[in-house]
Amino acid sequence: MLPLYGPLRDLNLLSVVLRMLLSCACGTLVGLERSAKNRPAGFRTHTLVCMGAAVAALTGLYLYLGPGLPADITRISAQVISGLGFIGAGTIIVTKKMDIKGLTTAAGLWVTGIIGLAIGSGYYEGGIIGTGLILVTETWLGTLSSRIQKRPLFILRVHYREKTSLDQVLRTCKDAKMNIVNLQIRMVNGGEEPLYRADITLRGTTKPGVLLSKVEHMPGIEAAAEM
Repeated sequence: MLPLYGPLRDLNLLSVVLRMLLSCACGTLVGLERSAKNRPAGFRTHTLVCMGAAVAALTGLYLYLGPGLPADITRISAQVISGLGFIGAGTIIVTKKMDIKGLTTAAGLWVTGIIGLAIGSGYYEGGIIGTGLILVTETWLGTLSSRIQKRPLFILRVHYREKTSLDQVLRTCKDAKMNIVNLQIRMVNGGEEPLYRADITLRGTTKPGVLLSKVEHMPGIEAAAEM
């Protein structure tokens, strides 16, 4: 570690003020990038998370070094890391097309909290370098990720009466190198020969029209359509 920060690693008023201001700055920098992209958690949320984690780390240090209580200085920090998971979960949304939104924001909140713990503990180098790497990840790597072509999802709706017919459809999807992301089955109407409807969420390289033409001509399939 750099000797420049040696005196500032002690628990005194100057180091506490520096750690709080630095945690505020690092949280704001990460949050501004999220706010610019209109994400659920903006710079205020990231700033509060980072400062709160820094205060938690400082509290653990104070209880250990100040009153001299038999306290575990890492226990509070461990609880902060666990609690950040609940905050991040509130930003994750699963759309109707089974796409996951907000996962990067949740991960950003979690790692921002850890940055706050590092700064609050006096590990300035780790907090500053970590903040820079977070910004690089969310900006440059985010642009790189958007350029990667992702295979789209589509839903194949099939009406059938016998379970063997659905088994044949699923087997055809797998033979076409399609990944089955989700499968929902419900009874449309009862009677002596009940009619079932299956919504199969698929992802793959095969065009929906090609797969649909194969499925709709299978024996036992009453109807098939792309949703």
